Amino acid sequence: MHTTTAPTATAPTPARSRDTTGDFLLQPPNPAERVACRVDPVDLRRLDLLALLTTAGIAPSAGDRAAIDQLSVLPGSVHTALHRWLEQAYGFCR
Repeated sequence: MHTTTAPTATAPTPARSRDTTGDFLLQPPNPAERVACRVDPVDLRRLDLLALLTTAGIAPSAGDRAAIDQLSVLPGSVHTALHRWLEQAYGFCR
């Protein structure tokens, strides 16, 4: 004759080892494997000009994009002067 017994609580599992090798999501990047990427100075000047205008409270309209693109192509010295003029006119510092 076979009797059925009520299930009992399972025995506690042994504690896991303290091995932490799998705890890190990403390994630090290897500088030798990085992809070389340089941002064109024209793009940097364009983004910088947009940030400066936004800081001054001047929201460029859709038609201003062409003017901003043309200003960004000018040499860095012209861009520096433009920044200085806007900063002096609007009284803020970068």
